[in-house]
Amino acid sequence: MIKGKTVTVVLPAYNASRTLRDTVKEIPRELVDHIILSDDNSQDDTLKIAADLPIDHILRHEENRGYGFNQKACYRKALELGSDIIVMLHPDYQYTPALIPSMCYLIADQVYPVVLASRILGRGALKGGMPRYKYIANRILTLIQNILMQQKLSEYHTGYRAYARHVLESVDFMRNSNDFLFDNQILAQLLYQGCEVAEITCPTHYFEEASSINFPRSVTYGIGVILTSLHYRMAKWNIYKTRIFK
Repeated sequence: MIKGKTVTVVLPAYNASRTLRDTVKEIPRELVDHIILSDDNSQDDTLKIAADLPIDHILRHEENRGYGFNQKACYRKALELGSDIIVMLHPDYQYTPALIPSMCYLIADQVYPVVLASRILGRGALKGGMPRYKYIANRILTLIQNILMQQKLSEYHTGYRAYARHVLESVDFMRNSNDFLFDNQILAQLLYQGCEVAEITCPTHYFEEASSINFPRSVTYGIGVILTSLHYRMAKWNIYKTRIFK
């Protein structure tokens, strides 16, 4: 616990066998009450390795349902456990679990209800090996979103986030995409209702075993991001509200 608040770390996993052990090993269990792993029908030894690690709850999907669906399962379980602070961390070891205390204290001290670990603040992304084309795409998409959504975030695409319980309960995240667009949509939902969002600098590490989406899916994701931002602006102007902003 942190200041009497229950902390849960959720790990949406798919084929994470090569990096899961290192990720879990660095999670500070002196502060984290629950670790939840949701496995999206991995085709490797993710579940076998998870069973030997100090993971408190393992969720299994009988078929691959998508990254967004996996997160939905994680958050529902975390809320069911009575978690006050929920940290979403990719188990691919791109992000350091050492930032969990800093992110959680910002929420526990009621400074911010949402904290993003940004790869773009500082020089973490390129220094950590992010491919240059991905860095450029990240910057372009973020610029478009900041203009359309009138925000000043350094990035919207990080896979490392912390939420206060009440903000997850305040949005209908079950309406969001079951694919990679989920992350962008839930952040847009929170910003739409005026939620304050903090960012902290996060070093990142790109390597062969780290997860990545292929180019066609990246293009689909980019188009979805822009559409989400346009829908956000139309909802703010009361022109048209899509299902995620109702």
